[in-house]
Amino acid sequence: MQTILHRLFLSHPQTVDESYGEHFWFALGFAARLFGAALAALVHAIIPCLFETTASRMIREMHDRIANRAHALPPAELQPAALRDARLR
Repeated sequence: MQTILHRLFLSHPQTVDESYGEHFWFALGFAARLFGAALAALVHAIIPCLFETTASRMIREMHDRIANRAHALPPAELQPAALRDARLR
């Protein structure tokens, strides 16, 4: 049972060097930004002169944040085996 709980809630956050809580808030923030970008795109679809670049700018910023976060992790060969193995699942 503990292995299942670990897999469900802790395995992935550990691969990005975060606790469950840190990962929760990071992912929740991304969900909120994606929702905002979706709303901007929806308004833009209806009224094209509004939010002309908002959704694409937000997505680029989120991509940059994720890409920089991934580069902050040590190379795979320097990570403990458990973290490397978890990324392969």
